[in-house]
Amino acid sequence: MTKLAASIIKELIILLRDRVGLAILFIMPMILIFVMTLIQDSAFRTLNEKGIPVVFVNNDNDSLGIEIGKGLRSSELCTVYDSIDGKPATAESAKQAVANGKFLVGIVIPKNATGAIRSNVTQLVETTMSADSMEQKNAGTDSVNITIFIDPITKKSFIASVTASLREFISAIKTKIMFRTFSDQIAELIPGKKKSTSAAFDQTQIISYSEVYASKSIGEIVPNAVQHNVPAWTIFAMFFIVMPLSGSIMKEKTEGSIFRLHTMPSSYLLLINGKIIVYVLVCMIQFALMLSVGMIFLPMLGLPALTIGHSMAGVLLIALATAFAATGYGVMVGTLASTEQQGAIMGALTILLLSALGGIWVPTYVMPQMMRNISAFSPLNWSLEGFYELFLRGGTVGSVIIYAVKLMLFFVFTMLVASVVNRMRKRV
Repeated sequence: MTKLAASIIKELIILLRDRVGLAILFIMPMILIFVMTLIQDSAFRTLNEKGIPVVFVNNDNDSLGIEIGKGLRSSELCTVYDSIDGKPATAESAKQAVANGKFLVGIVIPKNATGAIRSNVTQLVETTMSADSMEQKNAGTDSVNITIFIDPITKKSFIASVTASLREFISAIKTKIMFRTFSDQIAELIPGKKKSTSAAFDQTQIISYSEVYASKSIGEIVPNAVQHNVPAWTIFAMFFIVMPLSGSIMKEKTEGSIFRLHTMPSSYLLLINGKIIVYVLVCMIQFALMLSVGMIFLPMLGLPALTIGHSMAGVLLIALATAFAATGYGVMVGTLASTEQQGAIMGALTILLLSALGGIWVPTYVMPQMMRNISAFSPLNWSLEGFYELFLRGGTVGSVIIYAVKLMLFFVFTMLVASVVNRMRKRV
């Protein structure tokens, strides 16, 4: 126990002497989270397809135009504007604004659009209700041409979403007009029924739907830049500890202190335990700082606050398992490398590769299937999936235990590799 305490004190002294390196360990990841979250915020909004800027020109000023305007404004899909630079939007100014990139989509409802629909529906109903309805008659077609201006950079999924919403609104208006026209015809046959049937229809919603995210959490936690970037870059920072840790091991090799340590009547793992404990503690401090960034500082910039779910025990379990996995990897790299340059290059490149494959840079759910299959072998992905389970799906300790076990097995594997390599080199 005395030997372990001495090893821990030695590592703390070495670590605290390098104040610049220590500051980088804690400050660099915080800056990284700020920058990457701000950069990717609009990208995640695009993935969620919300808040599409739309300029709306209502030349109809009747049921169709009013209902379409209401529907677009009540939907999270669009952010609707009816003026441009403080002036009421027109078809010409809307087209120009979309061409200049001020809006992704422009919608123009023509004059008398509702009247045209009402005229054609009336003709159709009269044809249906007439005694000679079996004869072929021209019921007319809707002569409404809604113009949609589209910015060339707009995703096709955006256009499909907007046009689908327009069709929904138009269909609802046509149904209302048709029902009321039928009511007028019926009222001529059964006096007194018009008012009651029309009122009943207005108060009836035949089909309704709701969007519910498949999460066990209370409420609806929508994946956003904060929910992804805070855990992702925290994991990256924890694994990037491979640089100072492997550098510390390499320094002991070059200075010859490792040979003096080997002369002590203690196993290699006991000697290295001091490093593991100190750097696991550093990783946990990093984790606490990153959580504070997501929960306190990012909301100050107008970004959503980080939601950590309802299982703090699960969060601590995954964080601790990640810290051990990162520390074990640093020990393995430091043991395998022969020079400081070799350790720095090996550590940096492998962490960058594992983070890219693990979904740190780009979320795995936007990767092609082949890359998603490969990412399943990255320890950074195990940690990220564990945090996703807790932050987004409302998971508990039981639902993330598999990821914690994988990370701890990775830690055991790296320590075994480091021990075997160290024994082989001692024999030489």
